[in-house]
Formats: sequence, C-alpha cells, structure tokens
Amino acid sequence: MFSSDQSCCWFVRKVICWRAVASMAWSVLLLLPTTALFVLLIRFSLFHPILWISECLSLLTSASAIFSFILLCGVVLMVGFFNLEYYTVVPSIACSKIALLGQVLHPRQFVHSLVHCIMGVVVAWCCAFTIGGRYRSLGHSCTQDESSSGPEMCLNEYHLVLLLVGAFIGYSHSLVGVVYNMNYVSFHTMQQYKYLRFKGALPLVVKASAVQALYCLRTFLLLYFFMGYAPRAWICKTLDLNINSSIHSLDSVSSLLDLSLLYHLWISGTFLLLTWYITVLLFRIFVTEVYSFPVQSTFTEDAHQCLPKVITGTQPMILKFLALQDLALLSQHSPSRRLEVFSLSQPGGHPHIWTALSKECLSLLSDLTERLVAHHDTVATNGRAKSQSTGGNKRSTTSSEGSVTSVGMEDMKTPRPGALIRTPGSVFLRSSVGAGLRTPLTIPFTPDLDSPFSSPALRRLTGPLEPQGALSPGFSSIQSPHVMRRGPKLWSASTDSQLNGSPPPSPGPAPSPSQAQLKPSFLVTFLQNRKDQVKHFLAKRMLIMYLFNKLPEASSQALFADSQVHIWALQGLSHLVAASFSEDQYGIVQTTLPTILSTLLLLQEAVDRHFKLPHTSSKPGHCSCSMGDDSYKTLRFALRSTLKTSVYRITATFGGHLHAVQMSAEHRKRLQHFLEYKE
Repeated sequence: MFSSDQSCCWFVRKVICWRAVASMAWSVLLLLPTTALFVLLIRFSLFHPILWISECLSLLTSASAIFSFILLCGVVLMVGFFNLEYYTVVPSIACSKIALLGQVLHPRQFVHSLVHCIMGVVVAWCCAFTIGGRYRSLGHSCTQDESSSGPEMCLNEYHLVLLLVGAFIGYSHSLVGVVYNMNYVSFHTMQQYKYLRFKGALPLVVKASAVQALYCLRTFLLLYFFMGYAPRAWICKTLDLNINSSIHSLDSVSSLLDLSLLYHLWISGTFLLLTWYITVLLFRIFVTEVYSFPVQSTFTEDAHQCLPKVITGTQPMILKFLALQDLALLSQHSPSRRLEVFSLSQPGGHPHIWTALSKECLSLLSDLTERLVAHHDTVATNGRAKSQSTGGNKRSTTSSEGSVTSVGMEDMKTPRPGALIRTPGSVFLRSSVGAGLRTPLTIPFTPDLDSPFSSPALRRLTGPLEPQGALSPGFSSIQSPHVMRRGPKLWSASTDSQLNGSPPPSPGPAPSPSQAQLKPSFLVTFLQNRKDQVKHFLAKRMLIMYLFNKLPEASSQALFADSQVHIWALQGLSHLVAASFSEDQYGIVQTTLPTILSTLLLLQEAVDRHFKLPHTSSKPGHCSCSMGDDSYKTLRFALRSTLKTSVYRITATFGGHLHAVQMSAEHRKRLQHFLEYKE
C-alpha cells in the first residue's frame, strides 16, 4: 500500500519538477534572442546603420558579453526556481487592507522581495556594461581642483542610477506579484499546443513589460528627485568615492529630463521585466499541460497513480486539479476510457471506479453547497441581508430530506466531518511543491462579531436560537417558519451564553433554580467591558476603519477561489451521466442518478441565493491587461453557467425518463423547468 505522501512524491518528482526544468531550459534558450534584441535597441543609430550593425555583432561575440550572458542565465534560473516554489493554483485573496498588508510584510515575501532586488541589480549591471560609455563603471577618475596632487576616484552617478532602477523594478515586480496574484496559475478552458499558447501570449508579455517599466521609471524618478542624495552619499562613504563638483547631480529636473538617460533606463527596465515575464509565462504553460492518468492499473504497485486514487488526494493541489481536468476531458472526448469507468471489477463485479469518481465529485459539490449556505446564514445573521423566506426554508428542508432518502445512496452524499462549522481548507490553503506546506489565507466570511465595529445590538441579534426540529414532541404544533426562525449554524459551538457558563435558551422545561442563579464573575464582566471600550475607541479612527473594512466582492471571490475543481467535477459528472444513457451496459450510473440530480439542484439553489446577496456583482468584470492573472474573479460566473449547462445536458439526454427518478417534490418541480427549458 502507498500512502498519500508517496503519491505526492512520485507526481512532484516525475511530473512537476521535470515540467519546471523544461520551462527553465526554454527560458534560457529564449534569452539569447532577447539579449540580441536588447543590444540592437540600446546601440541603435539611425544615421550610421552599417556601423551600428558591426558594433552590435562585435559586442555580442566579445568575452565580456558572454560573461554577462552567463550571469543573466543564472538570474533566469533563479526566477524559475522561485516560480516553482511560490506558485499556487488557489489564489490568495485578501478581504481587507490589513490582510493585504500582512501578506506584503510576511517573512516569506520579504525574502522573495530581497532576492528580486539583488537579481535586479545584477541584470542592471549587465545592461550598464552592454550600453558602455558613461554607464560602464561605478567610479571614474576625476580632478577636483588645480591644487590636487593627482586624479581621484569619483562617483559615476549614471551607473548608480541604473543599478538603483534595477533594484527598484525588482522590488516592484515582487510587490505586484503579491497584490495581483502573479504566482497564481490558472488553467485555460481551451486546450492548445504549448507553442500556440506562447505565441498568442507573447505580444501581451511585451506590452506588459514596456508599460510596467514605464510606470516603475516614473515612480523611481520622483523618489530619486526628493531622496537621491541618500544613496549617493551612502555609496560615496562606503566605497570612499568623491563627488565630482564639476558635473551636475542627477537629482535635478534638467538632469532627469535627459532623453538619452530616460531611453536607456526604460529599455533596460523593459529587458529586465521581459526576461522574467517570459520565464513566468513558460512555467504557467508547462505546469498546466494536460496529464493523462490511467483509469485502472494492471499492477498493484502502480495503483496509487490511477485516476480514482489520485482524485481523492489533497496535496499538492496541482495534482487534484490535473486529475479533475483529466476527468472532464475523459468524459467528453475519450469513449474507450469512459468504458473503463463504467466497467465492473473482477472478481466481484463491483463498480469501484465509478463509485470512487462520483463520490469524490459529489463530495466536492456538497462541500461547496454547505459553504454557500453557511456564508448566506452568516451574512443574514450579521444584518447585511434579509433572512430566508418561508418558501426558501421549506424548499431547503424538503430538498435535504429528499436527497437523503433517494434510492438508498446516502453514502454518496455524506459531507465531510465538520463541514458546516469550519471554513474549507481548499480555499484558504496554498500548495507548496517541495514540502507540501499549507499557508492559511484570509477567511472570506469570518464573522464580524470580534471586529472593532460590531455593536452590542448586533451581538444580541446573533445570540443562540433554537434551530428547527429541536423542539420536544409536546411543542410540535408550533414548528412553523412563521413562529420560529433559524438559528445561525456558525455560532452553535461558540455562543456568548456558553462562554458565560449559562445554558442556551430552550422552549422545553424551565431551568432549575441553581442554573438560573449562575452569573458571570466580576473579572469576566470587567474584561468584557474594557474590550468593548477598546473596540468602540478604535472604531472612531479613520485609519483603523480603512484598514479593517472589507474590500468589495472580496468575500465572494474568496468563496469561489477554488471553483475550477467544481467546474471540472460538474463537467465530468454530467458528461458521464449523459454518455451512460447509451454506453453504460450494467446500469451502474442509474443507481446514483437521484443523488446526482439532488446534489446539482441543491447547488443550483445555493448559487442563485448567493448572487442575490448585496455587494455581489451579477456580471463579470473586465480583466486587466497585465501579467497578473485575474481569471479567478470570473470563476463564480463560470461555475453558475457550467452548473446550469450540466443540468440541461442530463435532462436533454434522458428527457421524460427522469419522471421515474425518486426525488422530492421541490426538486421535481425545479427539474420540470429544465425539461421545459424555462430555467
């Protein structure tokens, strides 16, 4: 038997690492034409084209250029290593300014920024050596006055400015990577060859490099104009260099508006970002390439590499993503592999493959449904949305009962432990390739009771309430939604009454006198009052409000951060169910069809309710043209359309046969709308 760690090790060692090495090798190969293009642009001469070409050729073949190229190769390899170490398939979404600030100041991010600053200085030094002339060295001989005995070493400020620009762009690249999730690796909907993907994305990479370099140069010039004396004085003191008084310093308007200087700085910054962005692009293309897992294995020692085993894993997350992607493609384009899914085990004749795949997909969809319901209840409890209507309560209760009692397949719908009282780790954990580390991210729907802005009235509204179905038999006559309202599920384990030691309110028998006399101690009351005073004091400070306020739509985006796996699970399930109408010889899919339909309709109801919440956009926004991948912002819209398409795919295939499927009345009514194409 192979453990999950062994399963992760074989995949990381045989797949991910080799793909990363291949992307680094192509980045080094593409560095040669990129460097040649940089030399041509930096030595450009319109009036002397022959001299221009000859100088560029002689420079590219010189020993110094070869040494600079070796340094650039080392930088590219280091960037590729950081891509492998820091990439994630679940984006890190900060729900507030303070959470984003915490990500920027994290020690892991500090190391990333420091190393990129050093690499930026190395690339800038190579650029300065390639440009030559006044940028060649940091110091030069100069004569301060006639009384001096000989030449002295003075600071070459042009070389210093170029090195500082490299360090600044390196830090900006690291900072932008955190703010815009540049380490996020998304999967393309349309499958293309690697060459076509690179060819289509190359113009965007060049444009993003030029624009980002221009913005960084503008910011750097403003900073150097006001604080340029500080690095200049520090370098002179450290290296024992003098300042040439006969030459104006560059921290003046006239010096910084030198067109030649601006052109050289911009081209050098564009070259730096272009080499790094190409490395990032190639890594994304290679690591998201489709991987075909075997459906079943002939040998026992290879069983951990089969699709039913791999799809149930959690680390690394890229393994689960690729497995579900393979399942979605298998269900659409591979009839021979679908027959393996519908086959029975020998000996025994059990549908182990279909059971494992369908159970994992249904578990993912059930977890998402529970997350959406918990988020809706939390928002309603905190007073940001209306509570559920009577009809909604009836539908939820009836649908849940119908899904549990359908054809004896309750085990296919069993949620994971603690799913209703915890935030799912797939949203807030980031995968690490080497060690399988998990980094907690910002929880999107954390209750606001502990924030400094919650009022006492709001905390009283969120007190423990008796949920439906908890009454004793003697009170069964008042189990109506008009009389009772649902209690918030998230606070069932940690309410104020439990913290204070008093029992939760109950409509049953009255508490005993000893229990009624229990009161919180003086110390607990004193500490609670001081805590409330601090909260109210901080709530009046504008800076605190700015840092702790929720960002627009951040909670919704974080809730659907890992929805790509749910999209593939929906596609895989619906295509397999549709194909089983003509390919399933043993009818194994028909036994789980009621559970599948109930799960999809429950998720449909939860998604519809989520999009009706305030501060939730109903239309996808426009994506920015940069290297930061913001496709995660549209995942919830893709999930909504994929869910509706999946249900339509099943109803269009089975048609009137679905009337024989056992399900609740509400689900049957909803399914009839799909059969009549009214959804």
